[in-house]
Amino acid sequence: MRFLLFLLMLTNPLHADGIEVDVELFLAVDVSRSMQPYELEIQRQGYAKALTSPEVQAAIGGGMLGRIALTYVEWAGAGNQRVIVPWTLIESADDAAKVADHITAFFDTGLRRTSISSALIYAATSIETNAYMGLRRVIDVSGDGPNNMGPPVEAARDDVLARGITINGIPLMTQDDGIFSHWNIPDLDVYYTRCVIGGPGAFVLPVTEWSAFASSVRRKLVLEIAGLEPRIVPAQAHVQQPYNCLIGEEIWERNRGVFMQP
Repeated sequence: MRFLLFLLMLTNPLHADGIEVDVELFLAVDVSRSMQPYELEIQRQGYAKALTSPEVQAAIGGGMLGRIALTYVEWAGAGNQRVIVPWTLIESADDAAKVADHITAFFDTGLRRTSISSALIYAATSIETNAYMGLRRVIDVSGDGPNNMGPPVEAARDDVLARGITINGIPLMTQDDGIFSHWNIPDLDVYYTRCVIGGPGAFVLPVTEWSAFASSVRRKLVLEIAGLEPRIVPAQAHVQQPYNCLIGEEIWERNRGVFMQP
C-alpha cells in the first residue's frame, strides 16, 4: 500500500516542486447566517480540540511522511470565503497546537446565504495552487443546509472530482425551529451523500447533536489523515435513487422575500 502511495507521489504532476505531505486537507467550515454564534464557537472549539487530540496526532505521525498540510476556511455565500488558517505544515504536536490557537482566537459573525458549490471550487483551486504535494488531496466540508446560491452543487462536485480531489462531508443536522428552519431539509445527510461528496473512500458523517460535534470531527480527521476506510457506509455503496440536488435553490425561491435571508 505504501509503495503504491509512493508511486502516486512520484507520478502526480501537480506541485512538482512542492513540499511532500501525506495529505493536503482543506477544512471548509460553514458560517452562513443560519448558524448561531454559539454554534460557530462550538465548531471552532471542536476543530481545535480534534487537531490537538492524541488520536489525530497519532494519525499524522503514522503516515508515510509523518506530516500533512492543512488550511481552515470559513464559507457562506458565493464569494464569501474567509481564510482563518492559511496552508500550514503540521508535523508535530506544537504545529497542531499553533493552528488550534489560531482557529479559536478568531471570531466573527456569520455571513449570508449558502453556496457549497462556490466553497468546493474555491477549495479545489486553493489545493492546486498551494506549496504542497500530497499523496492524497481532500476537501472536508461541513454545512447545515443545502446549496442555495452559486453554481449547481452537482456540477461543482463533478469538476472537483475530475481534478482527483476527494470530498467528504459533515452535515450539521442540529437545526432548531427558528426562522431559519424554513430553509432546512430533513434528509441533509442524504443530500450530502447524493449531491456533495465523492472520490475514493468518500464518506458522510452526520452530526445530530452539538454535544457530539468534537468527537465526530476527531473521528473524521483520523479517517482522512490516515486514509482509512470508514466503518460507515461509504458514498459509493449507497443505492442510487433519484434525488433533487436543486432542492436548496427551490426552497430559497419559495421563501424569497418572505423571511430574512439566511
